Amino acid sequence: MIELKSPAEIERMRVTGAFVGQVLAELAKVAAPGVNLLDLEHRTRELIRARGAQSCYWDYAPDFGNGPFRNVICLSVNDAVLHGLPHDYVLQDGDVLTMDMAVGIDGWVADSARTVIVGTPAEEDVRLVRATEEALDAGIAAAREGNRLGDISAAIQAVADGYGYPVNTQFGGHGLGRTMHEDPHVPNRGRAGRGLKLRAGMTLALEPWFARTTDRIVFDPDGWTIRSADGSRTAHSEHTIAITADGPQVLTVAN
Repeated sequence: MIELKSPAEIERMRVTGAFVGQVLAELAKVAAPGVNLLDLEHRTRELIRARGAQSCYWDYAPDFGNGPFRNVICLSVNDAVLHGLPHDYVLQDGDVLTMDMAVGIDGWVADSARTVIVGTPAEEDVRLVRATEEALDAGIAAAREGNRLGDISAAIQAVADGYGYPVNTQFGGHGLGRTMHEDPHVPNRGRAGRGLKLRAGMTLALEPWFARTTDRIVFDPDGWTIRSADGSRTAHSEHTIAITADGPQVLTVAN
């Protein structure tokens, strides 16, 4: 079931989204060679606690993963792209780091991710990150009342195709609002004009993610961290958006 949000409820999600955006912006500034992933995890915990927010990740226990997740942010490096389990790893010059977090404030959730290049950027990594950002922008632009869910997916896929990156459909975007994962699933590949009709009041997390040379994934022994099957580098961009009569609104922008 898809719950349509009122304008007032969307504004409450925007408050949560602004906080998520602020945290990711701060972490992006401090992610540098020599910084341990656990330092980023601990800083995120401090910020969540100070704000009185609730992590959507803590105790998250889907049908994959080894037991409940006991961290508040996903940190994925290089060939890891989703659900990266924070661990004792010191960032190196040139690492590609994806940070993904979702929290609730006063009962309303927002979810966002961004990929940054630590230290000296390689041209091919800059290109990969840019592709996910452009795909996210294209998906958002297609998220208009009266369009179809497939229009979002097709817009994301078109950017990936233009860059020559394969697209995995096992994990993609999703609805959210009162909880982190709600209907519908939003694949990063699809056909325009197909699927659910988009309505004002729908709130979605759009999250294109690409690996450079494969659409296949593998799981680490930790049961959480998802990597490209061939070891190629990855990137991931995500925003929470609301579909309104006036067009799509991005809710996870730092104030």
